[in-house]
Amino acid sequence: MSKRARVCSPIHSLLPMEIEGFDSLAELALDMRWSWNHTTDKVWRQLDPELWEITHNPWVVLQTVSRDQIERVLADPVFRKNVDGLVQTKRQAVEAPAWFQQNHSQSSLTCAAYFSMEFMLSEALPIYSGGLGNVAGDQLKASSDLGVPVVGVGLLYQQGYFRQVIDKDGAQQALFPYNDPGQLPITPLRQANGEWLRLEIALPGYSVWLRAWQVQIGRVKLYLLDSNDAANIPVHRGISSVLYGGGPELRLEQELLLGIGGWRLLCALGIQPEVCHLNEGHAAFAVLERARSFMEETGQPFEAALAVTRAGNLFTTHTAVAAGFDRFAPALIEQYLGGYAEQKLGISLHDLLALGRQNPNDSAEDFNMAYLAVRGSGSVNGVSRLHGKVSRHIFLPLFPRWPEDEIPVGHVTNGVHMPTWDSAPADDLWTEACGKDRWLGTTKTLEQDIRKVSDAKLWQFRTAAGKSLVEYARKRLSRQLISRGASPEVIDWAKHLFDPNALTLGFARRFATYKRPNLLLHNPARLLRLLANTERPVQLIIAGKAHPEDRAGQVLIREWINFIRRPETRPHIIFLSDYDMLLTEHLVQGVDVWINTPRRPWEACGTSGMKVLVNGGVNLSELDGWWAEAYTPEVGWALGDGQEHGDDPAWDAIEADALYDLLEREVIPEFYARDKSGIPTAWVKRMRESMARLAPRFSAARTVCEYTEQHYLPAAAAYRERAADKGAIGRQMVDWQHSLEQKWATLHFGEVKVETRGEQHIFEVQVFLHDLDPKTVRVELYADGIKSSAPVRQEMKPIRQLAGESGGYVYSAAVSAASAQADYTARVIPHCDDMAVPLEAARILWQR
Repeated sequence: MSKRARVCSPIHSLLPMEIEGFDSLAELALDMRWSWNHTTDKVWRQLDPELWEITHNPWVVLQTVSRDQIERVLADPVFRKNVDGLVQTKRQAVEAPAWFQQNHSQSSLTCAAYFSMEFMLSEALPIYSGGLGNVAGDQLKASSDLGVPVVGVGLLYQQGYFRQVIDKDGAQQALFPYNDPGQLPITPLRQANGEWLRLEIALPGYSVWLRAWQVQIGRVKLYLLDSNDAANIPVHRGISSVLYGGGPELRLEQELLLGIGGWRLLCALGIQPEVCHLNEGHAAFAVLERARSFMEETGQPFEAALAVTRAGNLFTTHTAVAAGFDRFAPALIEQYLGGYAEQKLGISLHDLLALGRQNPNDSAEDFNMAYLAVRGSGSVNGVSRLHGKVSRHIFLPLFPRWPEDEIPVGHVTNGVHMPTWDSAPADDLWTEACGKDRWLGTTKTLEQDIRKVSDAKLWQFRTAAGKSLVEYARKRLSRQLISRGASPEVIDWAKHLFDPNALTLGFARRFATYKRPNLLLHNPARLLRLLANTERPVQLIIAGKAHPEDRAGQVLIREWINFIRRPETRPHIIFLSDYDMLLTEHLVQGVDVWINTPRRPWEACGTSGMKVLVNGGVNLSELDGWWAEAYTPEVGWALGDGQEHGDDPAWDAIEADALYDLLEREVIPEFYARDKSGIPTAWVKRMRESMARLAPRFSAARTVCEYTEQHYLPAAAAYRERAADKGAIGRQMVDWQHSLEQKWATLHFGEVKVETRGEQHIFEVQVFLHDLDPKTVRVELYADGIKSSAPVRQEMKPIRQLAGESGGYVYSAAVSAASAQADYTARVIPHCDDMAVPLEAARILWQR
């Protein structure tokens, strides 16, 4: 980070700073390292155990307890020594060389800016909804652990995502409590003179003032913008009020604040990232503002600035269906960005809209944020192997006539931050077996180390986890019932619900129809028979929210509630409302089996099941997202045949029956098949294999290492190369593209000759380039891959120029005769050193 960066006001002026040692407590409370490094938990528990248990927010605890209590605990030499030691350890951890410093200290990467609409870091900072925020938060934490130089950029929502209540009729009600910034673990971002850093963003006919905040996450900083500034009129103060709320106009305003406002904030702080990582298309306007900033620095026009800055942009898509991308009506884009395009970017509205359209000349086509992100990035990736394939199909229209396998979308499979999601006993177990530094970039020995843990120890660990979850579920359900006005008898019954030793299934996620949360309910009578077996009892914990506008999802919740409230069902299933990060932690730490039933291939990745791995839970999931590449019979159970069947109700019925069969014939018997010591040896073996094979592979540490080495480092080097000499290379690239566009239509093929000699076909192809320099194109022989193998792309070399023909050449290549001559087709594609084809130049000409 630049030395010109402003500093944060350390803590609120009304806090008792004069109390010796209070500043140390504040330093610990305002570093969200506590959300995964639990060594400070006993500090907050000692200050106020009840408040800590309810909030898990050290900053709230510190502001709420009395001065007398703070003075009393700080006067205790043992407590004070512990606090001082924790502060010293925290500072040493931040300063010590980590994986990045040890392996890439000489790289050109000094900063990667990670833009996301939401970040899930802790229930103490409720600015998240679900999976997207989960990925963002876990990757920032892993970046801190690994020392990767990342800063996060997001929005601070006054209300965040809605809070869920299930009413007496079983219907979901949405509440929007206020997020008091003073009680969130954040600090105002202030300039060196103490003035609060505020940005002015011009919107049509008015300006919006944005306040800036900082969140400390170990080594990493997250910057948040919000519009709740006193200088704004009420309607504009509410732009950053609700996450994923309101209509298209509010969403557009939020995304302008995130992308344009976020990049300007970095500039105001003197931060100059080489890499801009767009976590979904919501942040794509950062592409425009980054280019505008480069224009201002160098005097280059927009096209050249985009050619330079694009090299440093990475777009990660999480959407598995084209309809899931944010789209905005052309009139709305004109209203909000027409002036920005013409006055700041120096381009027409038509050219701006073209960046977000499949057909630039279709005036009725909406502006697609994902298209802008693709056209503004030097690399694009999905979030699992299967999702990469799905995304290549989704973005196929942007690359006409290109084979689907060559659509420029790769994948980096998500992982979860294991230290966040493991329980304290799980942490102890892994530490004893694998050491304290196991998630810090060196995971090579984890698999063999965790395999050394005995059956008895693993089963004792899992038994304790189940008991802990049942205790938590009883408490949480009791609070739900109290808030709903239930009778004392019902509340008392809830306190004794469930058997800590029974097989516990967990199902928790967003209630959306494609996730099929009611697949288990397809045959209620059969489900009840499975659960109510007195010899092999099974209990099910369900949680999840449906978006307030998703009526179909809310109906699915109501179906479950109605089923659960039947007298015969009530002892076996509970629905825990207000699914949040704290509830997630308890569920993934305690359930025996995590069930996931999405409609393939609509689950881009799905990280919830990854969280049970470190805690010894086992997955039973559809072969979709991450589980499609993780599953083997030794580590869990799979649902489905690995094919796509759309939303066919008949197939849903088939899979529901298969799910019941798996539970009845494999899962339940294996759990209850005990040896003479009472240990289910086959179950423990499966547990151990899941922990050993999958936990290292699906950790955020692996994900962040892959992003760093496969994307951040190459992107930083490419950006620096293009930015040299005030972006001269960018201008040359634009000139090359314009020349290519003007002359491409004149290209054509001539005669093709093929001769088979032994095991080779020798092709000779006439290509008429006319005024195009042969160095600007690549001529290839292409053949589709066989049985999932890679396609053949054999470069053809010019062997002679055609006499009497301007720009006519004969190209030749030899290929294997194992395939028929007719399988091969010649083609011409653009070629320019260090330029991504087809991402930056999508022209292609086929011989037939």
